[in-house]
Amino acid sequence: MTSSEVTVDVHLDAADVVAALAHDAALGLSATPKWLPPKWFYDDRGSALFDDITRLPEYYPTRCELEILQRRAGDIATACPADTLIELGAGTSAKTTLLLDALAAAGSLARVVPFDVSEATLRAAAVTLAARYPGVTVHAVVGDFERHLHLLPGGGRRLFAFLGGTIGNLDPSQRAGFLRQVAESLAPGEGLLVGFDLVKEPIRLVSAYDDSSGVTAQFNRNVLAVLNRELGANFDLERFAHVARWVPEHEWIEMRLRSLEAQLVSLPGIGLDLDFATGEELRTEISAKFRRDRVAAELGAAGLRLAHWWTDHAGDFAVTLSFLS
Repeated sequence: MTSSEVTVDVHLDAADVVAALAHDAALGLSATPKWLPPKWFYDDRGSALFDDITRLPEYYPTRCELEILQRRAGDIATACPADTLIELGAGTSAKTTLLLDALAAAGSLARVVPFDVSEATLRAAAVTLAARYPGVTVHAVVGDFERHLHLLPGGGRRLFAFLGGTIGNLDPSQRAGFLRQVAESLAPGEGLLVGFDLVKEPIRLVSAYDDSSGVTAQFNRNVLAVLNRELGANFDLERFAHVARWVPEHEWIEMRLRSLEAQLVSLPGIGLDLDFATGEELRTEISAKFRRDRVAAELGAAGLRLAHWWTDHAGDFAVTLSFLS
């Protein structure tokens, strides 16, 4: 068998990551109300905790998306017979193997491009992918999808995959910018595959983000540990409570950290001292939920046409395939 060629492009090194964290922390923690982007959850411990979350009984999105891909990967490969799969936010590329297997079985797969912020994770994923798909080029790209999409390799017929419902972590203006940027990079015949978590009963949504075993609470508070380690902050994690609530006017879940008492926190890495009042909340994540008409409208506004809409049997989650309008 022919061994796979592996290339790794690094557009984001450790110093860049800390600088971006410092920028986001200074911006968000100086605001009223305070906030942080959810991407800072995912250090090694945060990633391990999220992996635990995906196996919790309350957390349905991963299971639902996996069900869809198991049933529809062949349909996706037929609808978009790409020779290149680009996975945005690839992580370990575990679910993507269903798509890669389908493209390989269809005889079109020639290249896979995992894209993520973690160089170590991507290098490990690239080795795994090269071993699983001999003869297929593996071109890993270390970068931030909000800044480096234009640096993704071109050529061939590409299918972009943005799975896991991660698009819901972007606010409406960020989503619009992301979809527009992807659309601008697509050539005719190339596709965008996205996972969307759907609107459902608020009690189920809140349970998915506030599990009975407290794993999500640990995951949420871990962002404070990241600030302590990287910016020299002195957050006491036990003085903050995990909060998850449904916000009906936006149709999204918010995760927050509530200060259990009045306290002063210092972040010497960015020269910032923070006063928290008792009960004051720091927003750490939004997770928007979607309806089909809203998805079609947002894709259409970016110049994309919703061509396929697949859901799990229960109708809890959707995977969509779009092309240029």
